[in-house]
Amino acid sequence: MKNSYKILIAFIGVLLVSCNADDVENRPVVDAGTAPVLLTPLTGFSIVLSKETGKDIATTVTWNKATYTGQQTVVNYTIQIAKAGTNFASPSTVSNTTANSKELTVEELNSAVLNGGFTPYQSNDVDVRIKSVVGATGLPQYSNAFTIKVTPYAAWANWGLIGSATPNGWNDPDTDLNYDLATKKYSYVGPLIVGEIKFRLDDGWAVNYGDDGNDKKLDAGGANIPITSAGNYTVIVDIANKEYTIQKN
Repeated sequence: MKNSYKILIAFIGVLLVSCNADDVENRPVVDAGTAPVLLTPLTGFSIVLSKETGKDIATTVTWNKATYTGQQTVVNYTIQIAKAGTNFASPSTVSNTTANSKELTVEELNSAVLNGGFTPYQSNDVDVRIKSVVGATGLPQYSNAFTIKVTPYAAWANWGLIGSATPNGWNDPDTDLNYDLATKKYSYVGPLIVGEIKFRLDDGWAVNYGDDGNDKKLDAGGANIPITSAGNYTVIVDIANKEYTIQKN
């Protein structure tokens, strides 16, 4: 009787292994076929972006679809950009889609270019390519690349530094502050003399900040901020949290 049980158990084990092997053999296989081919925009395309036309179409990115062999599945596409000549070492994503074309508005292209680390108000050489994957990340394929020229605009508020301690004194124009997309803070690095400073928006006085308590907290329309020693300074301004730092270099 015991031997009969052993034989039955062995038979079931062989049957299970055989079924699993059949499942593996019959499982559909997906493999990379041909990469997508970028069609437009072509190398030589140039555009100057403007906030006033933000909803307009800046360009339409089109490409031939990638192919994959085996079971039919959804192919996802990513429009990528990178600084020209970097071989996409640090690509930025512009948009994701399952189609083979995408209209980009001025706002969308401007945001993508700024997020990619390109300089506003300057013509930048931008490499564009298409990445295809199966599902979320499987079997990536990359298209050819074209190089276009894009001049983005600053998509953040224009804050400046003004006062008797600054290079232009209380006169226009004020000294523009640089904006850091990563930290969301503004900065100035350069000379200041003994005197006073304030921060103001859009080269005007409708919105300006000083510091009533000289406690590194910004106050709307507050007191002038004193600079007591001449030298080179790093000024960091956090408008969102109404804070600032001034450090002599």
